[in-house]
Amino acid sequence: MTARSVQTTFRVATVGQGFYEITRDVAAWVQGRDDGLLTLMVRHTSASLLIQENADPDVQHDLLAYFQRLVPPATDPTLDYLRHRAEGPDDMPAHIKAAMMPVSLSIPVMQGRMRLGTWQGIYVFEHRDAPHSREVAAHFG
Repeated sequence: MTARSVQTTFRVATVGQGFYEITRDVAAWVQGRDDGLLTLMVRHTSASLLIQENADPDVQHDLLAYFQRLVPPATDPTLDYLRHRAEGPDDMPAHIKAAMMPVSLSIPVMQGRMRLGTWQGIYVFEHRDAPHSREVAAHFG
């Protein structure tokens, strides 16, 4: 059976750097659809999308700590060469993190269910300190 192409947008309110799971919302949207391919894309240059473990919150904690250490705020002396500082010391580091990680994902769907692994969840990874309203564009076909 051929899948009909449809699109939607998921809105995610963030309160600062961290992981925001959207697996349930996305699963509810694909439920009952035919076999096909789901494509997700975060519509921002300072956030990423990840498929990551959703069973142990220490995984998200450790990933956040790692990326904060890898790319510290622009006030860190090691980043004094950065020029883009107009929106604060977290802005350019957020762009760097987003350039290092995926901003889109492709997920197979079979019989209306995403083919994620047992411990996998879909996350918006917010790289900015302040709250933001993020949009994730979704296409299923």
